[in-house]
Parts: sequence; structure tokens; C-alpha cells
Amino acid sequence: MPRLSEVIAELDALWPPGRAEGWDAVGTVCGDPDAEVDRVLFAVDPVQEIADEALKLGAQLIVTHHPLYLRGTTTVAAGTFKGRVVHTLIKHDIALHVAHTNADSADPGVSDALAGALDLRVERPLVPDPTDPAGRRGLGRICVLDHPETLGAFAARAAARLPATAQGIRLAGDPESLVRTVAVSGGSGDSLFDAVRAAGVDAFLTADLRHHPASEAVQYSSLGLVDAAHWATEWPWCEQAAAQLDAISDRHGWDLRVHVSKQVTDPWTTHHSSGAPN
Repeated sequence: MPRLSEVIAELDALWPPGRAEGWDAVGTVCGDPDAEVDRVLFAVDPVQEIADEALKLGAQLIVTHHPLYLRGTTTVAAGTFKGRVVHTLIKHDIALHVAHTNADSADPGVSDALAGALDLRVERPLVPDPTDPAGRRGLGRICVLDHPETLGAFAARAAARLPATAQGIRLAGDPESLVRTVAVSGGSGDSLFDAVRAAGVDAFLTADLRHHPASEAVQYSSLGLVDAAHWATEWPWCEQAAAQLDAISDRHGWDLRVHVSKQVTDPWTTHHSSGAPN
């Protein structure tokens, strides 16, 4: 079996920590570098449910997209929910490793996995990484549909292909408008509207769209907006990343058992359609 340090070295080669945004907190949160690893669990969120799942599986390593401590902390006391996660992991010799914005901009990255889940053909990054001479890394992706369809049909495709959440899919724009090109961005994407408009695409699929940026976007142009749950747009990356680690394991003869959590850790659990009383 490989040591944790060997597995982490391969993960860092896939998603170099130096490519994370300056505000981000990526890398190994806890774990003994010399500990042996034979089972790995991928998930979006480092929450207690995922720690418990890893314990039940007998995994020695959890890899999550979201950081546990994004803004730092002065305590890991078990009386806090994050501290409880840390205590669970350390008590049971489970390491935690985070690949966040360094996985967003990777090749392939989070938005490639999102595009793949929707059967979209990726053409190029939405916001290219200027340090990549090949022009393949960067935030978001500009994609093409193999066969044009209406915005309503494209939103229905997203609803059918992405994991189910309480939010489902929200749509802004004319549902009968034709969609040929799409920008996608896993996670919160309304900071990318300038790049989306510059790309001249027909629709933008992302998550966490706020009222004012979305309102301005649809007033500005005929751009269609497809807003999914944050967790749902990033979960496909877990399957992509697990397949990458599987390939590395095969190459090294490690025989790792790699799992993807199917638990929905999106914080929203119930949806009620609003409407005026009769």
C-alpha cells in the first residue's frame, strides 16, 4: 500500500496548490504522512456525515473540494462542528485533503466535469489561465451543444443529469430561445458575467446567482441563465477526480479502492413553490 505522502504527491501533481487563489485554503488538513492508504473517499463537503461515511468504509483518506477551515481558526475543540470533524478524523487515523480553486482551474477541472455530465463539448476556458501556454487551464468552460435546443430543454437536461437537490434548476430568459453555445462554471459563478458576455454564448449554467447580477444580466442581453445548486454543479468533479486517482493507482500498482460519496450535503433540504393564497 502507498503511504499518504505518496498519494498526496500525486494529488498535488493533478491540482498544484500553488495554482489556488490567494484567499483559498487547500492541501492536507490532517493526516500522518507515513500512514498507509488503501481506501479513499471523494466528496464535495468536509462535513460530519462525510467523516462518518469514511469511518464506515474504512477509508484512510478523504479528498474534498471545499475547505474545512477557509478563514482559519483558533480552536479545533470538539464542541464546534468543524472541531468535531477534526476529532473524528484524527481519532480514527483518517486524513483530509482539499483541492478547491486549484481544481477549478485545472485541466481537467471542475467545469470540465460539469460539462461532461451535461454531454457538452468543451472548446476552451471561459477565463484562461495566462500561465498556461496550451490555453486549457482556467475558470469555467465555453461549450458547444452537438445539437441546438431550446433554453427550456437545456434546463431540463441539467435537471435530469445533475444530482437531485431541493433547489432543482432555476431558469431566467426566454425558454423558447435557441441554445447553441453555453458557458458553464461549477460553484458560484456570478462574478464571471463580464467574461460570459464577452464570450457571446447563448446561455450560462452555474450556481448561486444573486438577484442583482442576474437581473442585470438578463436586462443587458438575451443571455439565458440556468442556476443549479452549488453542490450539484461541483459533485461531478468527485467522479472525475476519483477516476484520475484510479488511473494513478493502476499505473503504480497500488490497488487503491476509490469511492465517491453519494450523500447530498447541499445545505438546502426542502423546497416549496411560492404563490399567493387563493
